[in-house]
Amino acid sequence: MPLPDPKTPYPITLPDGTPHEGTVMLRAVVEHPNFQVGDHTYASDFDAPVDWAQRLAPYLFPFAQEKLIIGKFCQIAHGVRFITASANHATDGLSCYPFPIFSEETRAGYQPDTRDTVIGNDVWIGYGAMILPGAQIGDGAIIGAGAVVRGTVPPYGIAIGNPASVIRHRFDPETVAALLRLKWWDWPTETILAAEDAILEGDLLALAKFAPQQT
Repeated sequence: MPLPDPKTPYPITLPDGTPHEGTVMLRAVVEHPNFQVGDHTYASDFDAPVDWAQRLAPYLFPFAQEKLIIGKFCQIAHGVRFITASANHATDGLSCYPFPIFSEETRAGYQPDTRDTVIGNDVWIGYGAMILPGAQIGDGAIIGAGAVVRGTVPPYGIAIGNPASVIRHRFDPETVAALLRLKWWDWPTETILAAEDAILEGDLLALAKFAPQQT
């Protein structure tokens, strides 16, 4: 079965033929200079917003100095929020109060935290998870429902809790290394579709046979 066109906003059609507006291909619906998202990454929300970028990342302003970068084939559940660096206050003074933002003379360019938030490819972020400023989540990771993530989650790690901690890895180190070499999410669409059974069945050897030849 073909993959939905990542340029099509609504990849799911209901039995009555209408599009399910609560699930969207993010690349097709987000127009924000600081929000970068890869093909086939989708988000779901029971109360579908008009502005998906604002719903998912409410502090990511167009004039902000940070970016939110999300890879390909990610799955983002209802209630997920990315609290990006613009939300942070300075903590090196005697108060965290953001005095400069209330003056036109000092507001421009004032941003104590400018770290990017980067989500890898094929990452599943569960219901109600919160991703904090500067988080770096590796390819293939799973973020549990309600987790509050800061810092780094390694590729194919499973992180849960508040603060989130990695409870285990999805695969052994050799398998993780092989998956990171293969990078199936970067393959041509027709190759990914041909390899679908191998991906779903967890057959690494079969998957490797579909890898495009390096030139």
